[in-house]
Amino acid sequence: MYLDAPPRLIETSVFSAMPDHFRRKDVRTVWADANRPGQPTDCFIEGPSFDAAGNLYVVDIPFGRIFRIAPDGTWVLVIEYDGWPNGLKIAADGRILVADYMHGIMELDTKAGRMRSVKTARNSESFRGCNDLHLASNGDIYFTDQGQTGLHDPTGRVYRLSPDGRLDCLIVTGVSPNGLVLDPAEKVLFVAMTRDNAVWRMPLMADGSVAKVGRFCSTFGASGPDGITMDKAGRLFVAHASLGHVFVFAPNGELIARIKSCKGPTCTNVAIGGENRDRLYITESVTGTVLVADIGVLDSSLRGANGSDLRPAR
Repeated sequence: MYLDAPPRLIETSVFSAMPDHFRRKDVRTVWADANRPGQPTDCFIEGPSFDAAGNLYVVDIPFGRIFRIAPDGTWVLVIEYDGWPNGLKIAADGRILVADYMHGIMELDTKAGRMRSVKTARNSESFRGCNDLHLASNGDIYFTDQGQTGLHDPTGRVYRLSPDGRLDCLIVTGVSPNGLVLDPAEKVLFVAMTRDNAVWRMPLMADGSVAKVGRFCSTFGASGPDGITMDKAGRLFVAHASLGHVFVFAPNGELIARIKSCKGPTCTNVAIGGENRDRLYITESVTGTVLVADIGVLDSSLRGANGSDLRPAR
């Protein structure tokens, strides 16, 4: 919700779209039959993440592909394999990690041109279907195990995988846990719960557990929050998978802006880029398009229309 004034409207433009020669038209896949029955699906892109050179990586879930998009918008197929890559993040050291719905957490070895497993199970039990991941500064990997959970089956899980191999299950009652991000201080984990149409706020305790988990913000629609990211000012960017928007929330939870898709309504994930980190890149999955918006206009948005501070209370 908003308290002082209606949220600012920010328009988008097309950064780049998947070239026709990469689109798999009239090809049925098991993933599309289950998730988009009866709907033509020549691609479904997700998981945007930038490397140090400014290239944008995206995944194509139903066809098990990972692409690299150059700053000029040129697409290159990096790998095609037997899997359903969903989330992708690139670490500071260049490692490319993937949340694969079929195989768990994986790593892309670009030199060898292959995928390798990082974590496929917990206590010999396979994951239900990993969706997205976030990399902490200490090397921890936070990831969601979404499967087909929802309000009918609130058993989605959120995990933390430490560099030493320790796997902690932080929550077992998720309602379709999806995108996730740590706040700038890495003290609070935010998790999009798609079929709860909300983003949950999960404070991290000194012993590594979570406590006082609550809903940070709520939305509406046929789907819900999907991929999320946060800028250094603590503003949360929430891609909504059916409303054709990315919603921007201040650190105190107030809705301060909405970023409108100029293509389709299926905004699934987001990444901040640009030389000054003032551009938001958005995957519109159904059309296979990457959109871009100027978020530099939000620099003065941490104060409401009446001058009130929109930072969270300490």
